[in-house]
Amino acid sequence: MIRVFLIFILIFLIKNAFANKYITIASTTSTHDTGLLEYINKKFENKYQTKVRALSLGTGQAIKVAMDGNVEILLVHHKKSELEFMNNGYGILRHDLMYNDFVLIGPKKDKKTCSSIENKMIEIKKSKLLFVSRGDESGTHKKEKELWELSNIREPFEENWYLSVGQGMGSTLLIANQKNAYTLSDRSTWIAFNKKENLQIVCENLPPLFNQYGIILVSNKINNNLNIEEAKKYIDWITSDEAKKLINNYRVNGKQLFFFNYN
Repeated sequence: MIRVFLIFILIFLIKNAFANKYITIASTTSTHDTGLLEYINKKFENKYQTKVRALSLGTGQAIKVAMDGNVEILLVHHKKSELEFMNNGYGILRHDLMYNDFVLIGPKKDKKTCSSIENKMIEIKKSKLLFVSRGDESGTHKKEKELWELSNIREPFEENWYLSVGQGMGSTLLIANQKNAYTLSDRSTWIAFNKKENLQIVCENLPPLFNQYGIILVSNKINNNLNIEEAKKYIDWITSDEAKKLINNYRVNGKQLFFFNYN
């Protein structure tokens, strides 16, 4: 009887030990769709024997999930929203982690040189050229809205030429390709995306298109069951020289997708 009881206690302790050896990250679709997050998470898991669960969400949805206390870490790309999250007490610490840039995608028949992103957005609006928006409050959607504002254009939500699809980046690009339309994408997803025979980059390498990714440790004051100890290990590791090499060396179709710039 005592032996059975001891075995039961041992099983209970083992289960709890393994239960505490995982963390959950809410991350942007771009880190998931490009394969980067799975790649680097496997490295961390092998080194620390801690399972990493990843939720692939738009930045707005990811932040909401974190505010509800359901994840230990945020990896997103809209700095204004990230700083609001921190200032409202939802995060313990935040770091810039890596960057790439946004690109404006359009039909291959567009042969005009893009002198500025503002002029191109104005042209799309005035000529009523079909534009596909993610419409999901992701970091990319937030950037798109900033670009309309930068171009002194009120967000064209109710225009016939403006299609808000409420989809992730891959699905949005697929729709744009089918319709020979314009859309905004992060460069990493564009590089990794395969079905783009009707599309091309029409605007790139312009300052307003810079795309910074930040990593945030969520406060356990929201939920004291969060595994902050393991989450701190993850952030210490992903900001290390080891992770820097992994991020900078990660390529799709021979092209670097993300550039480490931790500070």
